[in-house]
Amino acid sequence: MVLPFQPLSLAFNHVNYYVDMPALLFLKRGGQIIYAGPLGHNSQKLIEYFEDVTGVPKIKDGYNPATWMLEITTPSIEAQLDVDFAEIYVNCALYRRNQELIKELSIPAPGSSDLSFPTKYSQSFFVQCKACFWKQYWSYWRNPPYNAVRFFFTVAIGLLFGLIFWNKAKNIGKQQDLFNLLGAMYSAVLFLGTMNAMGVQPIINVERTVLYRERAAGMYSTLSYAVGQVLIEAIYNSIQTAIYTIIIYPMMGFEWKAGKFFLFYYFMLMCYIYYTLYGMMIIALTPSYQIASICNSFFVSIWNVFSGFTIPRMEIPVWWRWYYWATPNAWTVYGLVISELGDEGTQLEIPGAGNMGLKEFLKERLGYEYSFLPVVAVVHVAWVLLFLFVFAYSIKFLNFQKR
Repeated sequence: MVLPFQPLSLAFNHVNYYVDMPALLFLKRGGQIIYAGPLGHNSQKLIEYFEDVTGVPKIKDGYNPATWMLEITTPSIEAQLDVDFAEIYVNCALYRRNQELIKELSIPAPGSSDLSFPTKYSQSFFVQCKACFWKQYWSYWRNPPYNAVRFFFTVAIGLLFGLIFWNKAKNIGKQQDLFNLLGAMYSAVLFLGTMNAMGVQPIINVERTVLYRERAAGMYSTLSYAVGQVLIEAIYNSIQTAIYTIIIYPMMGFEWKAGKFFLFYYFMLMCYIYYTLYGMMIIALTPSYQIASICNSFFVSIWNVFSGFTIPRMEIPVWWRWYYWATPNAWTVYGLVISELGDEGTQLEIPGAGNMGLKEFLKERLGYEYSFLPVVAVVHVAWVLLFLFVFAYSIKFLNFQKR
């Protein structure tokens, strides 16, 4: 390897060998130094150095010094001459002069301080986040199949559920009508949430490889990468939620009130974000996409069992109810139900028990209480922050590179 470097413009007390002269660092295979010093006019000093080695043929007139240097230092020539150019360099006067120069340069000038930088990275954390965000923005924009499939399924499932549960929110007179509506909310959370979790995993699996390389180069911190990745996913999740809400909200016959519409959008948005972050987190915690898919399916299946729809919370054994509160989509179903139906005074026809107010039925039979709505809204933020923290922490400290 030949590494030319600029001439030095400093004068030293007793070492002025390199002053205003082009220099060369010449390495052999294995990284050992063959020559490190000045070239001289027309590479004369380099030629003199190698011609002083016993057995090395003299350079011919008009011959390129660089070509000659490479030819005479090949392993075959070393074997033929029975020499080691790296060993010759270590034992020569040029090496000793270089060591003296290094020693002299290593002594700081009086009153000077060591070279230091305020941070590990060349840019501030905000600039890193901005750069990572734009990087992910263009990466997602140039990968339309991922988001096109996401939006296609959102529209398809929205239309399908809207037709199946047409105006169910306006016709709640029987217990079964309520359960049908709850099933629609539960299904929306299940299908699109799981799709987000599984769809993002191959994307993050590829991006993780890029992160390892760029982080090792000191381009940005892991946290700034995590922030950029989450922000771009949050934007696409917001669009996805808006599409789904606009389709299904009127088709299912929910009441057109700004507060209820906003809460429906909010709970669905937070649901899709924490499902997406969950998929990202599982990838960060596991060495491969295949293992992440297995873990993802396992936990999502348990979440669905304890979501409060398949088995209402009031019917779950007391010693298992803690898992209901530890299930993210249980909070989403809770939030959707009480935000849309929790303040309704409709009477329900209960088979074998006469009539009961909808609000009382939700509280006594299903465990949904309208006054708990603010807590449910805050817990959704907590789930998002939890999955974000675990994702960022894992992607920073767990390195599954194989080379």
